[in-house]
Amino acid sequence: MSKFMEIEADTFDVSPFRMIGKEWMLIAAEKEEKVNALTASWGGLGFMWNRNAAYIFVRESRYTKEFIDESSTFSLNFFDHKKHAKMLSYMGTVSGRNEDKIAKAELTVNHAEGVPYFEEASVVMVCKKMCSQPVRPENFNMEEIDRMYYGDKDYHTMYIGEVVSILKKED
Repeated sequence: MSKFMEIEADTFDVSPFRMIGKEWMLIAAEKEEKVNALTASWGGLGFMWNRNAAYIFVRESRYTKEFIDESSTFSLNFFDHKKHAKMLSYMGTVSGRNEDKIAKAELTVNHAEGVPYFEEASVVMVCKKMCSQPVRPENFNMEEIDRMYYGDKDYHTMYIGEVVSILKKED
């Protein structure tokens, strides 16, 4: 079992642009004692309602969305992208509806504060869901967004979660 140490959010000084947009993350949630996860590269980190916050976006069609909707928590799992690129790609293209993709990806589920995360991650953010909001085309200020990213009309829901803890794998 890997050892993680909790770090203060103020000391976490990694670029979210690289970490989320280029290296990706797995969003994990649990319902009825089953864990599911998906790869995501859209989101952000910041400060909202006097809390450290993470912003994630999940398409309506994704199986993991059901898990996030049913739970009050979720985790963001960040990996060494070079070492785990194949797994991250697999987790983003295969549905947990059709197979046990966590087992096939050889990921080990553990829990922190009752929230599922993956032992193979290098950084884990444990989040408590604060808000969810469907993304709708009438709210776009740039018309091309709908055309470029939602031709199939499979819109996202935005979730804002309070980052209640950040776990970093000990070296």
